[in-house]
Amino acid sequence: MPHQRPLSTRRLAAALALVALACSAGAQQVYRIVGADGKVTFSDQPPPDSKAKAVPTASAGGSGAVGLPFELRQVASKYPVTLYTGPECAPCGSGRAYLSSRGVPFTEKTVSTNEDIQALQRLSGAATLPLLTIGGQQLNGYSEPEWTQFLNAAGYPGSSQLPASYRPPAATPLVAAAAPRPAAPPTAPSAQQVPTPAAPAATAGSNPAGIQF
Repeated sequence: MPHQRPLSTRRLAAALALVALACSAGAQQVYRIVGADGKVTFSDQPPPDSKAKAVPTASAGGSGAVGLPFELRQVASKYPVTLYTGPECAPCGSGRAYLSSRGVPFTEKTVSTNEDIQALQRLSGAATLPLLTIGGQQLNGYSEPEWTQFLNAAGYPGSSQLPASYRPPAATPLVAAAAPRPAAPPTAPSAQQVPTPAAPAATAGSNPAGIQF
């Protein structure tokens, strides 16, 4: 039987309350402060102690997990959801609309270039869109019943619990555009490029009741 840590839970709940308070105050900055003893606190003022490390959190109204209800935040942290989409892909739009209507916070990656397609094939073993990942699970193609069963198994709520101020992150390319490299000197040897090993494709079982994350 796993040990419970109510102190940590209370501390995290208090931190979320402070973040929510910052959201209601408009553009007020919230600092995540890590003390010398490793303890984490939140404050609207930077720490006077030089030994404490302050990191500004996301601004109010921003995207991401900040401001999510506690239970939804826990699930999204444990089993993050990523949707891979392509241009002029009707099933991709249907999958995006389903996740949004259910209130599932997700990251969207677009597949539009040859580099994106190659990366998608290495990731899932196929070039099928949409691709949905829930933690380590991969679901090829859009099927609302199948997506529903896997999201339920991961612990996502059946109806939206997202606050009205939540804004999803903007979609980004699967392969980020690399900055142009300066030309190497003629005498410099060229670096040998090691191919990235293909990631094993996870098989979605026909019986989601036996899903194991």
